[in-house]
Amino acid sequence: MYSQLAEKLKSEDLGTVLVNEPLKNHTTLKIGGPADLFYEPKDIESLKKALGYIKEANAPIRAIGRGSNLLVADGGIEGVVIKVGEGINHLEKEDTKIRVGGGYSLIPLATLMSREAYTGLEFAAGIPGSVGGAVFMNAGAHGSDMSKIVEKALILLPNGELTWLSNEELKFSYRTSVLQETGGICVEVILVLDKGDKETIMAELKKNKDYRRNTQPWNFPCCGSVFRNPLPNYAGHLIETSGLKGTQVGGAQVSEMHANFIVNTGDAKAKDVLDLISYIQKTIKEKHGVELHTEVEIIGRND
Repeated sequence: MYSQLAEKLKSEDLGTVLVNEPLKNHTTLKIGGPADLFYEPKDIESLKKALGYIKEANAPIRAIGRGSNLLVADGGIEGVVIKVGEGINHLEKEDTKIRVGGGYSLIPLATLMSREAYTGLEFAAGIPGSVGGAVFMNAGAHGSDMSKIVEKALILLPNGELTWLSNEELKFSYRTSVLQETGGICVEVILVLDKGDKETIMAELKKNKDYRRNTQPWNFPCCGSVFRNPLPNYAGHLIETSGLKGTQVGGAQVSEMHANFIVNTGDAKAKDVLDLISYIQKTIKEKHGVELHTEVEIIGRND
């Protein structure tokens, strides 16, 4: 089925189409089994057309962004994985409203906006991943998050439909949006920023970027924070005070630099990460009586 669908998408020149593509090539953890069919549209119109063919084939759909908050199982993902990437990274500005594609990388966007004296995105200076992924998980740092600046978002639903959702309809909360329930992903968003003093904005951006660089292990493949903070506690502090820094299962290791990060030391499997996550959760429950819940999204089949 997927080879026929792949040929159809290729013949229509709708973007990049690959069969049995390893998803470790598309996640920042460098982990993940194959997608039955991997598709990266060259623009939103191509995506709309491709969705028609995918729905005709009754193929399951899973959309991803830059893969920075994602753990894909070793068995890969059934159906069609749609990567909202470079083809959907358009950017338009109208006064303080910014219309941006879900595939636009968040860090370059924050940098560009700051250089043009737009304020509101400084918090994103060190957050890897795409704009669409940031909306999906309500990415945030330094006291702010996406919920503060999103007016509305164009969402690709699992059934292949595209629909606009308002800020209220997105139901943002801490590292969460309604998209985590529905499975949709943002392919375009309208952000509302403010104009401010360029030097002040740039200084704040640099401070946030430096903080990330100095405290988090981005020199290793990783997926960002693994656990949500069980406020008023912080996951990293609980893990560190439990003596778990450096703990390793297979190729997966609790970072020596920041205990809420798990790094791939070179040959980690998803199972290694999952086993390490379970061990951390069990230890924190025993030592502190606190349930840790994952912030990283875990998807795919474990066969």
